[in-house]
Amino acid sequence: MHDNRLALFLAHIRQCKTAILPGDRRLFRAGETPFGLVDPRAFAALTELGLAQGEEFRIEDGTQLVGLGVTLAERGLYRPHDELFDVFDNQGKVIGQIDRGALPLLGCTAAGVHLNGLVQKDGQCLIWMGHRAANKRLDPGKLDHLAAGGICTGLTPMEALIKESGEEAAIPPELAAQAQPVATLRYAMARPEGLRQDTLYCYDLLLPTEFVPQPVDGEVAFFELMALEQVFALVRDTNDIKFNVNLVLIDLFLRHGLFTPDESTILRAALDDQ
Repeated sequence: MHDNRLALFLAHIRQCKTAILPGDRRLFRAGETPFGLVDPRAFAALTELGLAQGEEFRIEDGTQLVGLGVTLAERGLYRPHDELFDVFDNQGKVIGQIDRGALPLLGCTAAGVHLNGLVQKDGQCLIWMGHRAANKRLDPGKLDHLAAGGICTGLTPMEALIKESGEEAAIPPELAAQAQPVATLRYAMARPEGLRQDTLYCYDLLLPTEFVPQPVDGEVAFFELMALEQVFALVRDTNDIKFNVNLVLIDLFLRHGLFTPDESTILRAALDDQ
């Protein structure tokens, strides 16, 4: 029985680690510094813009990225979010900014925050889950964390967490600031919009029993307080939860001892595998 259970959880991890790198993508450099893996859909546009160099693409430096993002959106290659994200080189140094919608198209790494909103009540661990709004462009209607989102230019992970907590769930800044960093998870996933190379900064926040989150910005339809074992069963048996939220929840289940020692060893290695 446990072998079958283990396979169900491993399937969620593998779903987020589908990218074969580089595959048919081409390296993108700023000067001599690699920072992306370009989706084939952008090859023609980048070539027309004079950025092709042999089998690679190159810009002079990262200051060109904002304008490049605008141009690629005008050509209909992605839907802009009108929100700038940092672009990192392969050493993790910020080289410039671009609209977050362009990151998968150019195969750039992105960073986000995820909050496990936990409640201890009558000796039981509960977790607040959000039901994503039906008009979300990604995984509408699925279950999500209490708060989660990308890290905009100029914000630290904790600052982004406090921002998202207030905007999505009406969590006061002084309460959100009590969240504890618990894990950093990474994956490379082939998606319809391109290559997602994501780093997730994960936090736990123990909430007062009387606190009830409220949807603020329309990202979430409503919140539901669930027993941790109920969410464990949903991850195991369904695809009702947003794809990358499963990874953060599996890490949470590991830390709460919901797996056997053998299962824990295998799942931890799968989560940490780059």
